[in-house]
Amino acid sequence: MATKRWRRVLSGGFAGVVAAGAIVVLAQPAQAVTVPPAKGEETVTSTVKVSGSRDYGMKRIIPKGLGSGGGSESQKAVFELADGATLANVIIGKPGADGVHCVGTCTLRNVWWEDVGEDAATFKGTSASQTMTIDGGGALSASDKVFQHNAPGTMIIRNFAAQGIGKLVRTCGNCSNNPQTRHVRVENVRIEMSAKNVVSINVNYGDTARLSRVTIVGDSQRKTSVCDKYNGVKKGEGESKKVGTGPDGRNCIYSASDIIYQ
Repeated sequence: MATKRWRRVLSGGFAGVVAAGAIVVLAQPAQAVTVPPAKGEETVTSTVKVSGSRDYGMKRIIPKGLGSGGGSESQKAVFELADGATLANVIIGKPGADGVHCVGTCTLRNVWWEDVGEDAATFKGTSASQTMTIDGGGALSASDKVFQHNAPGTMIIRNFAAQGIGKLVRTCGNCSNNPQTRHVRVENVRIEMSAKNVVSINVNYGDTARLSRVTIVGDSQRKTSVCDKYNGVKKGEGESKKVGTGPDGRNCIYSASDIIYQ
């Protein structure tokens, strides 16, 4: 039998143990999500366009003139990632404006949001094969969504921490490009209260959400809804309607053991 190699991982104030391809979330005392210390600051006054890979070395980026950081949909992105781009090791400071836009396949590696504006990141593009991957990092204070999935394709959120959010991710309920099938994977994520919902998807469009190793902290009465189901609509046809919640093995795919309460 091969010898297992173990290492300890810390992401957003929670610990896991990794053994050759598997992540196990350990029960830990509740603790606040903490943004790492910044190594310098830079103010930007227009959206930063990223192609290829860009590593900021944990610099804090301060948006100026891109939006108030509230819920208005008129705000501009701090970063726009081209198809194939990677953004790494950066802190997006206040006001968060409209965070990061991904136009196609992209990777956000160890990206932190000190105060989410409209959304932390939005998935755009047109290909059903594209993938947006959020690996590591964390987000604070999202009054509505952290991640908005507006495109076809798959959004992957793993090794991530969030605190004080409305929901972690929503597939678009009333986009102009509806109907589109969208997929979400949530893996090894820790959510500190408060939170209303982890994932919301459109079951009438065939959306799926696969969740594993999700830790919810401070919800002793288990009021946080894990996977909500909606019937989406096309823009101009009103609002999407909630039609159910919970695992079903088809659209909301997880088991009770995948959700850990602390």
